[in-house]
Amino acid sequence: MTPSLHDVAVAPLALQRFGEVLDAPAYGELTNLGARAREALAGRVVWCVNSTARGGGVAEMLQSLLAYTRGAGVDTRWVVADGTPAFFELTKRVHNCLHAAPGIAPPSEADRGVYEQVTAAAAHQLVRLVAPGDVVILHDPQTAGMAPALRDHGIGTAWRCHVGVDDPTDAVRATWAFLEPYVTATDAYVFSREEFLWDGLDRAKAIVIPPSIDVFSAKNQTLAPGAAEAILATAGILEDGTRHQAVFRRHDGTPGRVDRVAELWQERRIPHGAPFVTQVSRWDRLNDPLGVLQVFGSQAEASPDAHLVLAGPATAAVSDDPEGAEVLDEVVAAWEALPSPVRDRTHLAALPMQDAEENAAIVNALQSTAAVVVQNSLAEGFGLTVAEAMWKGRPVVAGAVGGIQDQIVDGETGLLVDPRDIAAFGEAVGRLLRDPSLAGRLGAAARERVRQEFLEPRHLHQWFDVVQRITRATTDDSEPPRA
Repeated sequence: MTPSLHDVAVAPLALQRFGEVLDAPAYGELTNLGARAREALAGRVVWCVNSTARGGGVAEMLQSLLAYTRGAGVDTRWVVADGTPAFFELTKRVHNCLHAAPGIAPPSEADRGVYEQVTAAAAHQLVRLVAPGDVVILHDPQTAGMAPALRDHGIGTAWRCHVGVDDPTDAVRATWAFLEPYVTATDAYVFSREEFLWDGLDRAKAIVIPPSIDVFSAKNQTLAPGAAEAILATAGILEDGTRHQAVFRRHDGTPGRVDRVAELWQERRIPHGAPFVTQVSRWDRLNDPLGVLQVFGSQAEASPDAHLVLAGPATAAVSDDPEGAEVLDEVVAAWEALPSPVRDRTHLAALPMQDAEENAAIVNALQSTAAVVVQNSLAEGFGLTVAEAMWKGRPVVAGAVGGIQDQIVDGETGLLVDPRDIAAFGEAVGRLLRDPSLAGRLGAAARERVRQEFLEPRHLHQWFDVVQRITRATTDDSEPPRA
């Protein structure tokens, strides 16, 4: 297999839609940003490169951010660099090591051949497309190896790292050392939080940009009355629902409907009106789905009407995560071993991925109707599912790790718990199930926090600053960019 680049089509979206959620001063700043970006980047292309077009928060953010930059009149493009199975096995190990996952061997010098074979081939293809004055943004470890070749061709680059850990171990530092020759070849490196910055990196090139969510996407839009229940019924999770109501609005404004059924492991559907707890995330050990089963089991007797829905993507559709199917098998085995009364109220759902927006609508329905949303991450770069649930006004219980701590103010906009303390996590979930008033207060405050801190206008402002910084540093003023 020869690795190659693939274009991802992104339709433009107008910035004007943010007038619905921003106050007048913030909206004015956004429209002014669009005008400045068009002028400053005329004739240039901003290229975004990652390893998958669907599955996971990076792909979701790119889909939305590029839609708005294109809608503002800036030429932004998205390409996916694929790889071999051995490459993705290596980069998954790198990902886990950067999160300080226990028992994972860090990459060694012997791994460089596998890594550089793929990234060098991708870089060779990209440099034939990129022109002087363009900017390339590389996302995560899968693409970092492209940076030296881009630098050697005089192309301005930034590396965006979406993963990290507050307390690095020896394995984390060894992984930094493996990636450092590639990362330091860029003009800027962007991390999700200050604590994630690596020792030894040039702090003058380091930038902190927290991620954001798109409130108009299929995953985060306000669904019509009855739509969420109908979507979950169509997907096979809830008992009742009318299929013709299982509708949502696609990103381009056209109507969509959920038609596919999830792959499910359950004794029965959730009865209409029964409260449920949900975690929606990739099938990844760092998201600790086995721990979530234990959390629910600890509260099952105290909350006899509540159900649990553990949901994630259909694993075959996520090409850059070779461990997903293995983790899902482990979760299914654990579900089968649950005591019958607990298993009867526990539901596993591998959500269909043939249509990314249909998948997003199912996630939206789960988060919008859940009594409590949990994110029991053992490590987390940011945790977009937390911001998504907060935007929907849901009470969230989450692990006090990584970027989750930047989103939730404990006791004000959600509850933070040590994710390894199953008893404490269960108590927090049970508290919200039994106290609707507290759950409502936390949910309302959570939505406002997301509106103030984690929407895309802030994200767009920060990325424009990064791109401007790179173009000023790498472009000879005597040679204007191509028209």
